[in-house]
Amino acid sequence: MHKIIPLLLSLFVLISTDSLNAESGLDVEELRLAKIEHEFPKLLWMRNFNRDSKNGGNDLWLSAVASIKQDQLVDDRPLYWNRLAMRRLIKSSDSFQKMTKSEQEKLLWQFELISRGQKDVNFDKQTDKKILITGFDPFFLDRHVNQSNPSGAAAQFLDGEVIELNGVTAEIESVILPVRFADFDQGMVEELLAPYYGKVDMIATISMGRTDFDLERFPGLRRSAEAPGNLNVYTGANKKNPQIPMLDGKPLKGPEFVEFSLPVQAMMIAKGPFKIIDNHKVETLNGKMEPASLVDLAGEVAVSGAGGGYLSNEISYRSILLRNKLNPELPVGHIHTPRIQAFEPETTDKIIKQIREMLRLAIAEI
Repeated sequence: MHKIIPLLLSLFVLISTDSLNAESGLDVEELRLAKIEHEFPKLLWMRNFNRDSKNGGNDLWLSAVASIKQDQLVDDRPLYWNRLAMRRLIKSSDSFQKMTKSEQEKLLWQFELISRGQKDVNFDKQTDKKILITGFDPFFLDRHVNQSNPSGAAAQFLDGEVIELNGVTAEIESVILPVRFADFDQGMVEELLAPYYGKVDMIATISMGRTDFDLERFPGLRRSAEAPGNLNVYTGANKKNPQIPMLDGKPLKGPEFVEFSLPVQAMMIAKGPFKIIDNHKVETLNGKMEPASLVDLAGEVAVSGAGGGYLSNEISYRSILLRNKLNPELPVGHIHTPRIQAFEPETTDKIIKQIREMLRLAIAEI
């Protein structure tokens, strides 16, 4: 990680993370840092932290993107863990402690957005097309604290990449989402993505999934997975009691199922070691189905979309719902990558290359 771009853009304060104890106010994610510091200290490559949440968040994102492109290993984990270390530092500052709870929440929200790439979506390469992709943080960290997520690695590695097909160029820009139900309920997907529905030519959300690649045809409205998010919060939803997520304090309004609009036929021929599946499988309160179209789902109550009943399905649903409202002609949809266990850089590298080829082949139809 020695090639990291300098972070000294304003006043930096040198603080060893070892000197910070588990202060009151740290959440479950931040408390896991102690285990990382003990077992995988090399992941915490940032020892100079910018106390300014805006500049510090953007510096972190730019540094992580530069590092993953320069390193021989495609590793998304440093961005995740160093973001948490910066949150811990922000929370420990005197100025933060003097804020009201509302002010603290606003500051952390701003930091989260910026450190996830919000300010770096520039599309400044003067290409013919523009493609926005999203990834996710690592998750299930109590199972493997060193877990990586190929979707987050892909988002970082492909950020700013220019691809070309038959003389037509496209620039890829990216952001990364947290694995936290509360952030989705608060509208993070909408805040990060909505500004671009009239400015880009395709949006592809990406997450880690099953054995091969799945292009998720029919996302569902409701949550049904019993797995927790990274804060170890359970929603109480299950397959017998699927729940509608929230948006700005109210239940999210939309149909039980929506359909993606990715150029699936072009993307499915992308060469690589993994199959690419046009996945139609869903589950409703009446059972499992494999509909050919939305017509087949009329009157059904969603339990699981093609992407499941977790946040992978939900980002797909929310992004397509935005598309249907803001730009019905825009290709939008979800790519589930093959899953990895803990950290598998060679497999992740193969996954990223095949995603890049899927996006490149999509240029012909966007």
